Amino acid sequence: MIHVAKPLIGDDEVKAAEEVLRSGMLAQGKKVAEFEEKFSQFIGSKHSVAVGNGTQALHAALVACGIKPGDEVITSGFTFIASATSIVHSGAVPVFADIEPKTFNIDIDSVKSLISPNTKAIMPVHLFGLPVDITAYRKLCDENNLVLIEDACQSHGAQVNGKGVGTFGEAAAFSFYPTKNMTTGEGGAVTTQDDKIDEDLRYLRHQGQKSRYEYAMVGYNYRMTDIAAAIGIAQLSKLSERTEKRIANAAFFNKEFSNAGIEVPYVPDGYKHVYHQYTIRVENRDSVIEKLTNMGVGSGVYYPMGLHELGPMAGFRKGNLPEVEKASQEVLSLPVHPGLSDEELTTVAEAVIKAI
Repeated sequence: MIHVAKPLIGDDEVKAAEEVLRSGMLAQGKKVAEFEEKFSQFIGSKHSVAVGNGTQALHAALVACGIKPGDEVITSGFTFIASATSIVHSGAVPVFADIEPKTFNIDIDSVKSLISPNTKAIMPVHLFGLPVDITAYRKLCDENNLVLIEDACQSHGAQVNGKGVGTFGEAAAFSFYPTKNMTTGEGGAVTTQDDKIDEDLRYLRHQGQKSRYEYAMVGYNYRMTDIAAAIGIAQLSKLSERTEKRIANAAFFNKEFSNAGIEVPYVPDGYKHVYHQYTIRVENRDSVIEKLTNMGVGSGVYYPMGLHELGPMAGFRKGNLPEVEKASQEVLSLPVHPGLSDEELTTVAEAVIKAI
């Protein structure tokens, strides 16, 4: 079976983790600091604060940006549930916007219609590795005195006109889950250009502690281990090369599918899509998935329901999200990861064309 996602762990990662384990210094320490510095350089941000996972990164970003109970935060209705639960954990109210049918990203006209006196932040999701029109969201937030928090958990290295996602908002959250474009096993990071937000993030992740037994606030245990950071440093050194392989794999599919009349992912001019997922629309999706499976090709459905349709989120629903609901019935993600061989790429392409 050719799997839809595959973490690539090599000797470098094993050696890095072993060195930390043998050092006896396992918790947050020098490796975390080194990883933060290198991740900032990669993203182009002034600061990076490493945490335990992507959900923690989203939550910490919201809290550090001053989101309070009762505030409304507008986000996409078509994404992983952590985008919404992080808002709920901060005491705020998630408000779900519809998406653009071509990109699957949050639709700015839908967002504008949802802004209310209680709105305090907009949290667009750079979905599947494709940036949103982030400059338009920056302008919208500035005009309405709103905080902009980027959910970049799927978009390490994505860019708009040469500028990296994670550098446009007051803060941005990244995830290093095993299926992401790079991994630390479990892990996350918040990037920011703001010194005060950076300071508060560092207090928040470490029980609110400024120095030993001196506390600035009520915080959390959101620390990343040096084991995870060591793995992350090794992964980060390979991320640019692996991203180019993802882009090349996607380009191969684009050519093969376009020749067969299959609509391929849309990428606006000036945007760098890093293809966390290669996602197309299909009719009779269950049948297509069954045919692909029988031909040894894995696939994934991200996401089979909009956030507003999930049980814990149903109470937050405001209005209809027709494009979210349509996409949830049609999206299908295909293997695009850098571990695919040329033979496997050909197998996937031929199987998809045959199945559709």
